[in-house]
Parts: sequence; C-alpha cells; structure tokens
Amino acid sequence: MLAAGLLFPSLISHVLGGAVPRSDLKPRSLLHSIPSGYSPSELWVPGDDVIRLTVGIPPKDASSLYATLLDVSDPSSSNYGRHLTRDEVAQLSSPDPESVKAITDWLGRYGITPEQRSHSGDTLSIVVSSARADALLAANFTAYTHSMTNTTIIRTLSYSLPAYLHDHIAFVYPTTQFDPPARRQAPPMKRVDRRAGLRKTNLASAASTSCTGAVTPKCLQALYGIPSSPANASGNSLYVSSLGGTGANPNDLQTFLTKYRPDILHGSFAVLPITESQNTDAGDDEGNCDTQYTVGLATNVPVTYVVAGDKENGVLLSDLLDTANFLLSLEKPSLVLTTSYVFDEPAADDQDLQQMARAICNAYAQLGARGTSVVFAAGDGGAAGGMSASDGCGQKVFIPTFPSTCPYVTSVGSTDDISPEVAASFSSGGFSNLFPRPSYQDSAVNAFLDRQRNANAGLYNSSGRAYPDVATQGVNFAINVAGKGVGFSGTSASSPTFASIVALINDRLLASGKSPLGFLNPMLYSKGVAAFNDVTKGDNGDARCDAAGFNADTGWDAVTGLGTPDYDKLLDVVTGHSFNKLHSGAARVPSISRLLYTIIWMFTAVVVYRHIAH
Repeated sequence: MLAAGLLFPSLISHVLGGAVPRSDLKPRSLLHSIPSGYSPSELWVPGDDVIRLTVGIPPKDASSLYATLLDVSDPSSSNYGRHLTRDEVAQLSSPDPESVKAITDWLGRYGITPEQRSHSGDTLSIVVSSARADALLAANFTAYTHSMTNTTIIRTLSYSLPAYLHDHIAFVYPTTQFDPPARRQAPPMKRVDRRAGLRKTNLASAASTSCTGAVTPKCLQALYGIPSSPANASGNSLYVSSLGGTGANPNDLQTFLTKYRPDILHGSFAVLPITESQNTDAGDDEGNCDTQYTVGLATNVPVTYVVAGDKENGVLLSDLLDTANFLLSLEKPSLVLTTSYVFDEPAADDQDLQQMARAICNAYAQLGARGTSVVFAAGDGGAAGGMSASDGCGQKVFIPTFPSTCPYVTSVGSTDDISPEVAASFSSGGFSNLFPRPSYQDSAVNAFLDRQRNANAGLYNSSGRAYPDVATQGVNFAINVAGKGVGFSGTSASSPTFASIVALINDRLLASGKSPLGFLNPMLYSKGVAAFNDVTKGDNGDARCDAAGFNADTGWDAVTGLGTPDYDKLLDVVTGHSFNKLHSGAARVPSISRLLYTIIWMFTAVVVYRHIAH
C-alpha cells in the first residue's frame, strides 16, 4: 500500500482550500505496512464514515500534579486525604494556553470547531468525515478488520501535521494506533455444578463459607473478613467500567443475589452511559461478574455501571480515556472505579500510542487527586502479558500490561486455592517499559529484585513501575449468565472484589466524617503492608510454552503484589492516628513542614516526569 498522504493532493486543496501548504506539513507517524492481525475491510467506502478525532495536548506542569497527588495520598503527609476540587485539579492539569491557541487557530482556519473538551482542556475532540480527516492530516483513513476479534476500526498508515504544531500536540487518535481490542485470556466459562469437571471439587453451597468448591460472596467474606452488614454512609459510590459494548443484566443480578446474598433485598446498579454508549442489558460474563461481585460484596454501596464504546469496535484505549474524562467532568466523581480490561503496554516504536497511554495515566492521576481509588485487573496472560500470551509461544521478552503499569492505579492480581492461597498461574505481573518505578515502591520491589538475582535476566525492565500491587481470589467465581450458573476465572474477578473492600472501608471513613481513601498505593506500600496476607507459593510462567515467569515470594512479588487483603487489619490501618487528623473538605495545610514535604515530592516528580516525557 502506498504511504498515506501521497494519494490526495487535489483533495486537500479542494476540501481545505489550500489553507496549509503541503510544504509546511511534517510527517508525524508512518507505518510501512499494515500491522499483523489486520486487513483492509472489503465493505469500506471512502468518505462515508464520520470520525471522531481526539487531540491530546501536553500538560503545562504535570510534575506539580504528581507532587500534589502524592502529598494528599501519603499517610506521613499532613495533607493526607485532603483531596482537590474539580477546578483545582483542572488547573494543575491544564495545557499551555499557547498550545491551545495554536491548535484551535489551526482548526479554525478550516472551519472546524472542537465538539468536546476535557475539563482541564488537555484533550479536545472534533467530528469530521473521513475525507475531511484525510485532507486535514494528509492521511488515508481506511477500515481495517482485526482477525482475532472480528472487530473493525478506522485507521491510517500515516499522518502529518504542520511543523509548528508538533510540540503542541501529544497525539491524534485514532490515526496510526492499531491498538488491538482488549480481550480475555482466562479459562472459558464452565457450568457450575458437580458434573462440570472443575478442578475445584465439592461445589460450595450458596450458604457455605468455604471456597473449595466455587468462589461465592460468602466465602470471600469469610476469607478476607469482609462485613455483610449494609453500608450506610451518604456520599459513597462504586463505579464499574463497561467498555466496548459489554453488558450487565439486572435480571441475572437478581438471580445471583437470590441464591448467594438473599439478605440483599433490593440490590441493583445504576447505568450511566457516556457519549452515545448504552448498556445492552444482554449481559455477558465480564459485565455480570463485575456487577454481581460489587453489588454482592459492597453491601448497600451505590454501584454504577459506566458504559463506553461499542461492540463493533471492541474495547479500545479511547474507551479508557473517554471514561476518565467523563468522570473528571463531574462535580463529584466516584470514590472507587474498577475496570476489568487490559491492553499490552504500547511498544517503544509506537510513540503516538505511548503518548496516549501517558495521557490516560495522567487522567488517573487527576482522579486520584480528587479522591478516587482507581483499581484495575492486572491481566490474565501471566508474565508474558495481558494479550500476547494467547497468540502463541516464542516471545523473547515479557510484555507488561496497561493500565496496570500506570503508577497512579492499583493493579490487582489473582490467587487460587485456600489455606494457603497460591498465585494463579495466569495472573499477569512484571515491570513497565514506559513508566519508571515510583518511589513508593522502591523498598518492596528492591527486596524482590535482590531475591531474584539473575532470574529472567533480560526479559524485563527492572527499573520500571512494578505490578500488581495486591491480589485476591480469581479462580472459578460462581456467577449467573442468562439464568445459568457458570464459573468465571481471571483478574477480572479479582478487581471488583478488591474494589468492593475499598468501597466498604470508605463507608466506615465517611460515616466517621473522614475523607475517602483516594489513591491507594502510597498507603498500601507503607502502613498498609501489615494488612495483607503474604502469598509465597506459585508462579505466573506459561507451562504451554515452557516459558519462564515470576515466582510468588516473601513480601511483594510480581505475581500477587503485597498479597491478599484482611479487611479488619486494613480498616485499622486507615483509621489509625495518621488518618484521624483528616477533616473532609478541609483546606490543605500551608505549613513549613508541608512546604518542605512538597518540595521533596516535586523534585521526585520532576525526575519521574522527565523520564516519562523522554
């Protein structure tokens, strides 16, 4: 295929009136061939489709956002728990006005007005025909089909921008980012009954507190000390991400609750569509597990199913960004957000996709600063990665999963078995190639690396952000789909489980007039370590390929993180002396100690930001 931009010189002149001379355009991204797994769609009619293009703008002072986030998230800080308002976060995250003006002036010369902006202004969206997008970006947008998922996306093999805009624009999406739709790699669903041949035998009854037959709400309550009493604090919330057209069925939820939580008489979830997305109510395993184990564990905490994307395109990175920006636009964002989808971390040679990943991670930092605990499934591809492990053997390096590698989310791995729990072999974990390791991890991760010695040398970046942070059970969750009981496995079950524990702890804090937990990791890696059950057996290697992985070990490890939670101990940690001084809505402390603390954090954040930016 010819390089895009060489095909339409007359169209550019016709559509845009020659507003930007072609000599002033500088290539921004170029792919020399169609990425593996994709092929042009035979049904594509050029010019017919409408494309929503998102333009990312670099933040003016990201280091200040990161420093402030850490200041309000570290239990040793006098500002712990004093989360920021929507406008305070927007001010810290805003782009340079010069960049905004340059971009809007460029679009304005072609009669294009942004349809939507993020609250901080770091992204804006335009809606144009594919022909107009071709002309604007000297591109050749075409529909491509992803063979493995049978989903269709519109992309171009190259695009260009005016030379003066390159430093003002972080990314334009979708263009050359062939981000494969997220999908599951965990074992397929099985009927939950005695004849199903599940590896765990003796199916647990609905009332059983044992997890040896199947994992149920009651067995998780017994295992981790999760209370069954209803939450009662006002202002609490737990949001569940639905991406790529996945659905959750309220009737399946009622069937599930009748069997496994009959004490919950009116359990339900609200549906919150963003853009033009909507819950299909069809209910699949992913959406049903998310809602059944948030409503079924976080008793009486309001649960909201946030719907983004559509089935035709599959689960894309843009769904993550759209969801985060939507929540940031709210006066009061959710206190907990759980997401059960993962992607391979963008490779070093895909700069535009890397910039988009940075923008998504930055949005999660903004949510954390506002008091949201952002929780993600680690992935189900073992050490090999969230998606590539299913594509065959022969990988020469470990592929980390995103967004778990973002330093501002809490990544949840999976365990199996009881007394003791062991690492689930599919549980993804490792080290980022894009984001450097945050300082809050240094002590725990360095101890792990010292014990690793030369194991897996050359397969991972030991200086990268390490994940997962924590783990919970993740094998053979009893769920209901289309009126039938099935078994569901994966970190997609672990993430809503841990998120529910966080939501219940928030209930106790709010009821006492204290602030919610917000960004969890600095607390988890300091005072929170004592609240976790250490998992020391198992690994996440791939037996099919005789591929190496990481071993569970004493302390933090790259399979189960810090271990599995003990609700009572975690509640004790966050209601101790350092947390008792919090006052919801209080101003952050303008003290000398705080200034010194912030200076130290800002210095650290500047180093991290410069590393990320380059």
